Amino acid sequence: MSLRVATTLAARRATAVLQRRHAQTVPRLGSEAEMQAEAIQQIRARVQYQKELLKTQEHHTIEEELGEMWRWVNITFWVAIPICVLSAAYTFFFEEHGHRIEENVPEFMGIRTKEFPWECGECDLFDSKCWKKCRAEKE
Repeated sequence: MSLRVATTLAARRATAVLQRRHAQTVPRLGSEAEMQAEAIQQIRARVQYQKELLKTQEHHTIEEELGEMWRWVNITFWVAIPICVLSAAYTFFFEEHGHRIEENVPEFMGIRTKEFPWECGECDLFDSKCWKKCRAEKE
């Protein structure tokens, strides 16, 4: 291999590593053998780039990974689940749930810009008291 070809290939590899393409490239048109050779070259360049990335990253042993997994399993079971259960129990037993008062509701709480599209247009869909009152007035 001549010096010129070697420097050209080295420059291509360096720019390929620096560019970090995210798009898949397609071989240029040519004979089937040329296209196959270029595709193989692109795959080899991608594999080489992945190997270079793996060399720069920190690796953990299987034991370290398992230790980290069990740490989070223990945190989940001994911290997160009891907090969820206690907060649900507190909410159920001690917090007051504010419900709307049904009788003596002020007029401003029933403001509507238009009536509902059913026979008793002033009544909410599941307000049975209002429906009974409306039907009784119609009869």
